[in-house]
Amino acid sequence: MLKNKTLLLVDGSSYLYRAFHALPDLRNARGEPTGAMYGMINMLRKLKNDYPAEYIACVFDAKGKTFRDDVYPEYKANRASMPEDLAKQIEPIHEAVRALGWPILMMPGVEADDVIGTLCVLAREQGMKTIVSTGDKDLTQLVNESVTLVNTMSNETLDIAGVTTKFGVPPERIIDYLSLIGDTVDNVPGVTKVGPKTAVKWLTQYGTLDGVMANAADIGGVVGENLRTALEWLPQARHLLTVKVDCDLLALGAGQYASIDASLPNRHEDDAALLALYERYGFKSWLKELKEHVAQPEGNEPAATAQTANKTLNDAQADLFPAAPLETRYETVLTEAQLDEWLARINAAELTCVDTETTSLDPMTAQLVGISLCVEPGHAAYIPVAHRGMDVAQLSRELVLQKLQPWLEDASKPKVGQHLKYDAHIFNNHGVQLNGIVYDTLLESYVLESHKSHDMDSLAMRHLNRTTIKFEEVCGKGAAQIGFDEVTIERATEYAAEDADVTLQLHRALYPQIQPDARLDYIYETIEVPTSIVLQKIERTGVLIDPVRLGQQSHELGLRMMSIEQQAYEVAGQPFNLNSPKQIGEIFFDKLKLPVVKKTASGAPSTDEEVLQKLAEDYPLPKILLDYRSLAKLKSTYTDKLPKMINTSTGRVHTNYAQAVAVTGRLASNDPNLQNIPIRTEEGRRVREAFIAPEGSVIVSADYSQIELRIMAHISEDPGLLDAFAKGEDVHRATAAEIFGVSMAAVTSEQRRYAKVINFGLMYGMSAFGLAGNLGIERGAAQSYIDKYFARFAGVARYMQQTRIEAKEKGYVETVFGRRLWLAEINSGNGPRRQAAERAAINAPMQGTAADLIKLSMIAVDKWLEQSTLATRMVMQVHDELVLEVPESELELVRKNLPELMSSVAQLKVPLLAEVGVGKNWDEAH
Repeated sequence: MLKNKTLLLVDGSSYLYRAFHALPDLRNARGEPTGAMYGMINMLRKLKNDYPAEYIACVFDAKGKTFRDDVYPEYKANRASMPEDLAKQIEPIHEAVRALGWPILMMPGVEADDVIGTLCVLAREQGMKTIVSTGDKDLTQLVNESVTLVNTMSNETLDIAGVTTKFGVPPERIIDYLSLIGDTVDNVPGVTKVGPKTAVKWLTQYGTLDGVMANAADIGGVVGENLRTALEWLPQARHLLTVKVDCDLLALGAGQYASIDASLPNRHEDDAALLALYERYGFKSWLKELKEHVAQPEGNEPAATAQTANKTLNDAQADLFPAAPLETRYETVLTEAQLDEWLARINAAELTCVDTETTSLDPMTAQLVGISLCVEPGHAAYIPVAHRGMDVAQLSRELVLQKLQPWLEDASKPKVGQHLKYDAHIFNNHGVQLNGIVYDTLLESYVLESHKSHDMDSLAMRHLNRTTIKFEEVCGKGAAQIGFDEVTIERATEYAAEDADVTLQLHRALYPQIQPDARLDYIYETIEVPTSIVLQKIERTGVLIDPVRLGQQSHELGLRMMSIEQQAYEVAGQPFNLNSPKQIGEIFFDKLKLPVVKKTASGAPSTDEEVLQKLAEDYPLPKILLDYRSLAKLKSTYTDKLPKMINTSTGRVHTNYAQAVAVTGRLASNDPNLQNIPIRTEEGRRVREAFIAPEGSVIVSADYSQIELRIMAHISEDPGLLDAFAKGEDVHRATAAEIFGVSMAAVTSEQRRYAKVINFGLMYGMSAFGLAGNLGIERGAAQSYIDKYFARFAGVARYMQQTRIEAKEKGYVETVFGRRLWLAEINSGNGPRRQAAERAAINAPMQGTAADLIKLSMIAVDKWLEQSTLATRMVMQVHDELVLEVPESELELVRKNLPELMSSVAQLKVPLLAEVGVGKNWDEAH
């Protein structure tokens, strides 16, 4: 009888990816990737121990299409192909799963979810309980009295009450809920702008998806209109998101499934197979444990208690993760005596982790709520200073900062943190200068794995195998979110002290991976950490703008937009809303009968920018709309918005430079984004006129001349390019002379233009097709130019070919200084994605080296300004350009020294050249 027995099912496909992305890039002695394999084995061993079951199975997706692909060809279309390092682990993972005693199930034509769903139904019919181990929210629709979900990676268990609490709807409404919000992972759209909150509200009010659809006419606002637009699509979405529970399990080929006990018994482990696997893939602790087990005389095997099993798991994890402290002590510092104890502790420590809790994320205005400190793993403190509405007596912010200030400002006291640039701003807000910034785990992660996420929660899971308390768990979400100063001190201590503790542990896990590699260590210690300190100064200084001039520009842009709007009405033959895709679609495709370039997920003709660009080649109205959108974006993003972003205390605009975003090492400016102001249009250039210098000062702009071409010459060592730069020649004219077989003097302006497009285009991997489009010539002629270029500049051709090969072998390319530029799709089975990665591999070393150079320049200029005690200040960094605010009395000195400093930060095989411009505003100086 199967009644009251347990079936344990593992969503293998879900965990494959989670294990791969959660764990570091682990490899055995042969260099084979092992991270996903380790994660899967660890998880399966833990499951068997934590959830004893008579019947088990691990379910994977089979290769090939499923019935959902036939119904909806765009299903999962936005998913990247499996990373090469994961694909290499699939077969050994299957071997390991079988060796651990788990039957493997894969059924063609359906997904793993469908097989799991069918087994859940069959088990229930036979009186069994089912536990499904998964991280996939779609499977919550299967939960009932006999089915429970567990997620071993987040230690989450979901029964009926758990699903209802987490999602706001019971399991039987999950399909309706998902249909409304959509599933971005599977590329199944829902109702535009409908999120979980709205979906729960509608389902609570109308009961079911059918009820929501039946009452669509009564739902007002934009979301109501969006719902009515999606009515035809929603049944299809529901069909795609519904887990199939009636699969023909005979197709699994694993025997008769009329009774589960025939095919899914909990089998014994295959010791011989596991020994071979652990030996080959370097799982030393498991290998040692298994050898000891096999050596036990028969009949003398130790009892497999939960305690010994968990010890074995912990020993195995110790191969790869720093050992977690046996006991954590998180203190709340509420008395001056406690504060003095911690002050003595951090003054004596070799390294201290420091972190701040604040009232907001705006570094210029946020106020300090509390400080957390940690000097050894497991022992951390939280010092609350500004929690509101609490009965607990806190130390005053003034007293705490007064006592901590000498230590905070002491450069000889090394500090570590996660994104210390932000914390430095917070202390500045209270008159304290944070010095001694030696380590930053955000930057350590960025240097090691620039292509991955660097937030502390992700890092803790990936490198410490630890789930941390999330900010939303402490403060809530959305409209109900409270400020950290409203959190109880007890809860704040749990969260904040853990942050400091985990950050210190992360540093101990990350930095030892950087230090032994001299090139990575140079990027981290000589470039990234000092750059962070300089950026904080630039952000703090801010830039002066003229709100009156921006107001005038906004007015003029508004008049231009009104004129363009009238022009659009005349061409369309009627008025319409230029911001309404629906109305634009009706004009384009119903009235003017323009060709449909592509469709949206719901099947309607698209009017996005790509479509407008394509149609603008042949039709006037799309071109008019593009002009309108360009002006509207300029007005809303800059001329209207920038005056509102002036800090009332400083009278300046303060951007934030995100340092750990771009794989190439480039900085990203945001709030506001000062790097994307368009400069190819007159209107865009005029915005730069509003960036001004104060009375008695000027704006100085310095940028590298043809920096990426110079780097290409250095890396490729092409004799022609090296010679042209060494002689100080116009490199585009020199290229034209080579390609067209004429003397430098005989090169025409048109030939030089062609050469310039070729020089820059090939650096970005431009094909003959792309070059033909850029030059407006036949594809054959474009290919001929490319062939001539590579014949004359053979070093460039060799570099490109060698780079593609190395990128495929390593998964990354490097800058001149050693920064690793990771290329996730370089070995993708998807042709277009792989080709895009190959193009990126060629250009990334140029972009990345340029990013390294401008950072080195910032560091050198900042050091010079500080040592010279000049009043000149850096106010912006935009791509390859530094922008400074210079008193007129210092102008000549800056004009002389600035280009010399920038040109001497590195010695390449070609001379670096920095050009300087001066003006009363940024546009004049550029």
